[in-house]
Amino acid sequence: MSLLSKIRRHRLAYLLILPTALVMAGIVFYPLIRGVLISFTNMNQYNMGSKFIPPSYRFVGLQNYVKVLTSSQFWDILGQTLIWTITNVFFHFTIGLALALLLNRRFRGRAIYRTLLLIPWAVPTYISAFSWRWLFNSKYGFFNLALKALGADPIPWLSHQVWAMVAVIATNIWLGFPFMMVVLLGGLQSIPREMYEASEVDGCGRIRQFWTITLPLLKPVALTVTLLGIIWTFNMFNIIYLVTEGGPHHQTDILATFAFIEAFHQWRFGMATTYAVIILSILLSFSFFYIRTLKGSEEIY
Repeated sequence: MSLLSKIRRHRLAYLLILPTALVMAGIVFYPLIRGVLISFTNMNQYNMGSKFIPPSYRFVGLQNYVKVLTSSQFWDILGQTLIWTITNVFFHFTIGLALALLLNRRFRGRAIYRTLLLIPWAVPTYISAFSWRWLFNSKYGFFNLALKALGADPIPWLSHQVWAMVAVIATNIWLGFPFMMVVLLGGLQSIPREMYEASEVDGCGRIRQFWTITLPLLKPVALTVTLLGIIWTFNMFNIIYLVTEGGPHHQTDILATFAFIEAFHQWRFGMATTYAVIILSILLSFSFFYIRTLKGSEEIY
C-alpha cells in the first residue's frame, strides 16, 4: 500500500491530529529550529535589528560552542547543575518513597494527611519561593531568629556560596517531594495485596517484603518518575532565580539560569541559545542512554 493510499484511508485520523500538529509546529518546533540557527550566529541587542534597522548579525559557525565548552565558567556551572540535580532528585525520591509507604497503610485520617502533604506542590511556585526567601533572611528570617534564640550564630544563607546552594536545594526539595510521593503511591497501590499475604505465610517480614516484592514491582514506575524528575530539576529555573537570582557571584547558577542571564542581562542571544542547545543535547543524550539501560535491565529480568 502506497503512502498516498494510506493517507486517504486514514484521512479522518490525520485531519483530527492536524490542529495539534500545527500548534506544536508553531510553539515548539519552529522556536527550537530558530534557536539552533541563532546559536551559530553572533546575535546580540546591537545587531539583531528592528523594524527600523535591518539585522547585521553574521554566521560564526561553531565559534560560540568552542567558546562555551573551553571556558572554565561553563564547567563550574555544569558542576553546580549536577550537584543541584542529583541532590534534589535523591531527596525527592527518598522522602517521596518514605511518605508513600506510610500513606499506603490504613490508618485514621490518612486522606487528611495526604491532602496536607500535597500543599507544597499545589501552592504556586513563586509564592513558595518568596516565602522560603523570607525564611532565609539574614536578619529577620525564621531560621536565623531560631538560631539566635538557641544561642548560635546566624548563618548567611543567601550570601555564602555553600549556604546559598543549601537554601535553594531545601526550597526545591520542599516543592518537589509531593509529586514523587503521589506517583510512587500510585505504583504501590497497583501491587497485588495477595503477594504480601503469601509472603507473610512464608514467614517474610516487612523489610524482606520491601526488598523482594515492593522495590522490584515498583521499579518501572520509580525509574520513569526519576527520569522525569531529573529532566525537570535540571531545567528548574524558577526556584534559583526567585530565591538567590544565581548569587552570590553565580555560585548557585545552573545552566538554565545562566542561559537566561546571557540572554536578558548580557543580551547575547547567540551565546544564550548556545547554552540552550547544549542543555537540550545533554538531556537528550542522558535520556537515550537511561532508557537503553532501563530496557537492558528489563531484558535481564
